[in-house]
Amino acid sequence: MASAEPVPAYGRRTVSDVAGVIVLGVCATWSLITASVHGGRPEGVLLAVLAVAAGYASGRMCGSFLPVAAPAAGALAGLGLAIAAPNTAPGPQVISPLGQTGSTAALLTLSAGAACCAAWAARPPALRLGLRLLAAGIGVASAFLGSTAGCVACAGVLLCSLAADRMRRGPGLAGLAAAAGLVTGATWAVAENVLPNGLTSSLEGQLTQQRVQLWRDALDLAHREPELGVGPGRFAELSPTITQSPTTDGKPYSAPFQQAAEQGLVGVVLLAAVFGWVLYALWRTPRQTPVALTAGAALTALAAIAAVGNALSFPTVTAGAGLLAGLATARPLAEGPDVPGR
Repeated sequence: MASAEPVPAYGRRTVSDVAGVIVLGVCATWSLITASVHGGRPEGVLLAVLAVAAGYASGRMCGSFLPVAAPAAGALAGLGLAIAAPNTAPGPQVISPLGQTGSTAALLTLSAGAACCAAWAARPPALRLGLRLLAAGIGVASAFLGSTAGCVACAGVLLCSLAADRMRRGPGLAGLAAAAGLVTGATWAVAENVLPNGLTSSLEGQLTQQRVQLWRDALDLAHREPELGVGPGRFAELSPTITQSPTTDGKPYSAPFQQAAEQGLVGVVLLAAVFGWVLYALWRTPRQTPVALTAGAALTALAAIAAVGNALSFPTVTAGAGLLAGLATARPLAEGPDVPGR
């Protein structure tokens, strides 16, 4: 028997899926091109693309059959991974806190978003309340794990989720896109030192001078090779800050700056295109608007974390982002058709 889903809704979902395949395919192809020109190592980019695609496909399948249980299980799994991360143990940090803590905050943020999505998909009020308490508990766990960014992001996702049923989908997602752009622009302003001296000093104190210097190294490399970049995986070889500091892991601790340095302006555009595709898929999803906006808030918080850290360098984070996007764009088999954009 043919699917009961209206043809226009099916067509909209097909367009967003095809767009995702094209964007991710171009990302993989461009990394291979830039690597062939400068002798870089595209394995990290290819792994990230594969993780996003696998997570998205898994989320679409699991979300169709288990619209409540799947995101709830994902939230618990993400929380477990964050707790098990090596740098979340109590005690003094032996190495630079610039790396693993970013992935911990990202996992906690995605977990809170998944719990909130499960809450909106649940029908019994008691279950919905319990899932929201789980999201709040993840935020509390972030504080105990020492992840200030994770705690703030989880609180923001929960608040956005609670307000999502009072918002329209299009303006809400547009606001999230603007917020991500604002954070990225702020990091560029700090790196280029175009802000007032007092504000720059204050932000550098919060971000650490080492991180800001890594951003400036990335911009220098981007100015040197604006078209193709210096090649994937070559930032560590060419950054003066990294050669003088053995505590870093060879990353510029900012996804946009890493793309600019290693894959040029096209790499930055492709990174933005991936985020834009996710928001477009959420805009066209047949799921309820609160689910779409909640997932969008969590993924926007992840984009902000990735703008000031190296969270996207961890396959668990990229797979988790794809999984959440897939869960939020899957149509549960038991639901009737919804109107995208409502």
